[in-house]
Amino acid sequence: MLSAPKDVTKWTVAGAKARLSEVIERAQSAPQTITRNGKPSVVVVSAEEWQRKTARKGTLAEFLLASPLRGTDLDITRLDDEPRDFPL
Repeated sequence: MLSAPKDVTKWTVAGAKARLSEVIERAQSAPQTITRNGKPSVVVVSAEEWQRKTARKGTLAEFLLASPLRGTDLDITRLDDEPRDFPL
């Protein structure tokens, strides 16, 4: 059995299939990129990292209240132009 270098973070699809357990184990400490035809295709990360990256960081209302544009006199008016004729 061949052993991969300790710092491998990129895998081919074939290599990842053959060593899926190792890809999963390494993803616990660093993201693992799987390439297809020499181009990055997917990244495998730990469930903990995925939760951290996708966790909601407050509500929409909290986001809007914290906006740096809040309190500015930004004029957001909609034009009352007629619709354009568009040939179909």
